[in-house]
Amino acid sequence: MRGISISRMARPASRCALVVCALAVAAAATSGSAHAAAATCGRTAGLLCSVVEVPVDRAGLVAGTIPLHVEMLPSIGAPRGVVFLVAGGPGQGSAQTYDLGDPSQATFFRFLFPGYTLVAYDDRGTGGSNPLACDSLDSAGPASDEMEVVADCAAELGPSGSFYSTADHAADLDAVREALGFDRIAILGVSYGTKLALTYASTYPAHVDRLVLDSVVAPGEDSSFSANVLQALPGTLARFCANGACASSTSDFAGDVVAVANELAVSPLEGSVTALTFLGMVVDADLNPGLAAELPAAVHAARTGDSRPLLHALRLESDGPAPAASTFSSALYLATVCDDGPFPWLPSAAPADRLASIEAVLAALPPGSLGPFGSWAAGLGNAWSCAGWPAPQPGVDPSAGAFPDVPVLAFSGGFDLRTPTADAAAVVARFPQGHLVVVPGVGHSVLTMDTSLCSQIILRAWIESGSAPSRVCRREQPYVAPLAAFPHAPAKRLSPTQTRSVAAKTLREAEAAWLATAGLSGRKARLVGIHGGTLSGTGTAFTLDRYSIATGVQVSGRIRVTGLLPPLRLSGSLQVRGTMAARGTLSVRRDVVRGRLGNVAVGP
Repeated sequence: MRGISISRMARPASRCALVVCALAVAAAATSGSAHAAAATCGRTAGLLCSVVEVPVDRAGLVAGTIPLHVEMLPSIGAPRGVVFLVAGGPGQGSAQTYDLGDPSQATFFRFLFPGYTLVAYDDRGTGGSNPLACDSLDSAGPASDEMEVVADCAAELGPSGSFYSTADHAADLDAVREALGFDRIAILGVSYGTKLALTYASTYPAHVDRLVLDSVVAPGEDSSFSANVLQALPGTLARFCANGACASSTSDFAGDVVAVANELAVSPLEGSVTALTFLGMVVDADLNPGLAAELPAAVHAARTGDSRPLLHALRLESDGPAPAASTFSSALYLATVCDDGPFPWLPSAAPADRLASIEAVLAALPPGSLGPFGSWAAGLGNAWSCAGWPAPQPGVDPSAGAFPDVPVLAFSGGFDLRTPTADAAAVVARFPQGHLVVVPGVGHSVLTMDTSLCSQIILRAWIESGSAPSRVCRREQPYVAPLAAFPHAPAKRLSPTQTRSVAAKTLREAEAAWLATAGLSGRKARLVGIHGGTLSGTGTAFTLDRYSIATGVQVSGRIRVTGLLPPLRLSGSLQVRGTMAARGTLSVRRDVVRGRLGNVAVGP
């Protein structure tokens, strides 16, 4: 029995407010019909909202329509065209995600697409377009049987649940295009949105002007076992630590991850932290810079016998900015990926036969098919979830069709753990006018996570000039650098200088923990330290109360966090105490930690 869990590949890219603000400061049958006249909406001047009705089933066997919530922001200045903004998941509503009603969001996307009218609509089953929900998913516990829960969800949705494939979404996109009166459109797709954009391009090639693909999902990709992700993961981790970036944490981050994962597959940590839980957390780090800073040192500590930092990192991941049910539909995710396939069984196969097919295919995989991981790692994919879904409807395989010869600009993050750069390169190679930009050190969803602003400037220049990108992105400083190795338990009371060193490391770990939770989400967070104490954080500051990452050293105080772009700057004061510490007070000014401990001046 496998516990229920929606694939980590589904985790949507959260909007990075710091990047957006920095740029804002710097700068009815087969077609749909407009159901309501456009009206102004949101806080952005000129934004128009409307509804486009589309049929549930374009073949007419299942009755009913779905109202798609559509938002359109007319261009400023000389018009260049129209671009549809398509979000990922599947499960995110595009209008909800891109939030053009927020003036800072509108400024950001107008910067990226000068002269373009911006359009975003909530896909069927998401946001304001009849969002799908299943009680069975909401009530499922960790021990629930995954196939049964998914089968129950399909039963709740009924016959209409069979009409949420990527082919259905592509037909909706065309219906919105036609209802708004546009002949040719550009499309920005992010993550799963790239699969939808590519499906649309192969199905409706005459209506595509250009494509912008961010974090590319290859069309027709077999998501059964996430084999492409598992194969690429060690190399991606190694590049994250290139040029000594993790030297103070570990000499082999990728090797540590592989070793700990395969060990957990044999012996779960504290009985419940499984290898899949761990590997899912590692993948989540490509959307969470605070977690990325914690992991190299935490995983290395686990490999050398101390699991407490890793358990702490897992708590950060669970307390991090996971999508709310109102912004992400797990039911829609299942309805789309399980209808899309392909999977290692015949559509007519019974559930028991599907499980047998999974096991048979796994057993026959050549060595290395799942990277350096055991067969357990195949659980990162969708096969077990979708084995409980009804037979898929016949759909469109965009991997087999021809793409239009249009300009294409794709972005891939060097630290993207869920949509590998190799997949992006393979897709771009199919377009004669295709260009791929790789941004080192950046994770998933490049255009909203790239704090260097390099990718955004490249996209704007490409839109304005129409010529191939000439700029290469270099690796910029992160918000928080990978932490140094966690301190060992001291054998004797620390000197003032040694105490300051541990206190400074505690502050750095607290900064990463804050960024992984309250700093990234903007919501309040309360966390427990590795060796006790608490961190209480908001979007701009955090307070430590006897917070500890080392035996016998406790740190208290309030720290303010400033700066739109990395590295973050800290200021405040710290009181240091503990059975193994030299007591005293430290000040933090522009990241410099100094003061008096044990009546001795310490610090640079």
